[in-house]
Amino acid sequence: MVDTSDKLTYFQAITGLEDRDLCTEILAAHNWDLELAISSFTSTNSVPSETLNAVNNNTNEDDVVGSSGRSNSESQLERSEVSRQGFDPIAAAPNLAWKLITLPISVISGSLGLVSGAIGLGMWAAGGVLSYSLSMVGLGSGRNGDSSSSLVSVSASVSEAMDFVRGFERNYGEICPNFVTEGFMDALQHSRREFKLLFVYLHSPDHPDTPLFCERTLCAEPLAAFINENFVSWGGSIRASEGFKMSNSLKASRFPFCAVVMAATNQRIALLQQVEGPKSPEEMLTILQRVLEESSPVLVAARLEAEERRNNTRLREEQDAAYRAALEADRAREQQKREEQEQMEREAAEAERKRKEEEEARERAEREAAEREAALARMRQEKALSLGPEPEKGPYVTQVLVRFPTGERKERRFYSTTTIQSLYDYVDSLDCLNAESYTLVSNFPRVVYGPEKISLSLKEAGLHPQAGLFVELNS
Repeated sequence: MVDTSDKLTYFQAITGLEDRDLCTEILAAHNWDLELAISSFTSTNSVPSETLNAVNNNTNEDDVVGSSGRSNSESQLERSEVSRQGFDPIAAAPNLAWKLITLPISVISGSLGLVSGAIGLGMWAAGGVLSYSLSMVGLGSGRNGDSSSSLVSVSASVSEAMDFVRGFERNYGEICPNFVTEGFMDALQHSRREFKLLFVYLHSPDHPDTPLFCERTLCAEPLAAFINENFVSWGGSIRASEGFKMSNSLKASRFPFCAVVMAATNQRIALLQQVEGPKSPEEMLTILQRVLEESSPVLVAARLEAEERRNNTRLREEQDAAYRAALEADRAREQQKREEQEQMEREAAEAERKRKEEEEARERAEREAAEREAALARMRQEKALSLGPEPEKGPYVTQVLVRFPTGERKERRFYSTTTIQSLYDYVDSLDCLNAESYTLVSNFPRVVYGPEKISLSLKEAGLHPQAGLFVELNS
């Protein structure tokens, strides 16, 4: 009979979570059913494409931007670099999209002293052995290998949010932050539309400090009024799927846990402030006032920029309308000049010649494209045939998970004696990658399986009995 200590140790080993209290709370919520807790922790569902475009990727692997623990000179240099790149607080930090794939957590500097973290939301949890990679913006793969999966469907996330708000108001009253009854991504977009920051509260029902913090701090009238006036608020219970996975994405180590974030592009968010542990209403108010004061220039600039874009769009539309009117008048005058039949015939002949040339060029391009596609299909088929049938699970079989730059995942079993070259053949046989030059790498520790290692077997390369590899495009 396995005791609770052994279950706790095993759960930590499988999930990679270091906080024993958090692991204990998760197991307790599942009645110490180890298999059910692990399954719940690593499970994923499909997400609509529109959610992926808005979010997605803790669903797949996220990206954290932080500035804590750095010297003033380092912070100044980093902020200067961000400024040169034209940092937009409503946009993601530049040149980081590849890190969502290759790194679970990437630490870079913030901007204007505000951004302490950009958390990739498109990557939440990997299937099987959990990695610490965080994907809004939901780029995981489903149980059948389908791409574009998310933690919680839109309807489920809304339902969880509604349940949380009802339970919170029932237990602590209606004088509290006006938590929106929306999923996290919808709340994030809500705050973006209103040019406000998003106040996030992760609720741990079983934590001993939770009741007093909710009653005396969050529900304190001055603090609640300040939050409702200046922020969009979202809350979630860590017992619910979205709240639990957000706690992993934000690396919540102590409860009660609050954070202030703002939307960014490329399926990331900017983490401006996080507050862990119990705080008084005065302390919370001071922290939130400071964050709001520091971020005010950014929000004002974003609002002005949006207004300027609207004005520019309206001006362009007016200019385009005037241009089209002038162009139409010119065409009318030109038509009146075409009085001689000979000119009309020459124009008709010229138009016919151009039409034929364009048609021939189009047919030639289609033939060439078809030939290239056929050659590629033959190559993929040959690579797939060279792999042979997929072996059944066994002690001499290695389970390999491959993640692509698009966020798509593919999984296959190989014999442990199979060479690294076969993994490259497997990737080439899939219709998941358009690039011709790439390298397979692993994380923690980072190992590059380049040309010098393609002759090694999976066991010799340290990839047995299971491995997760990233496809890294070569520049």
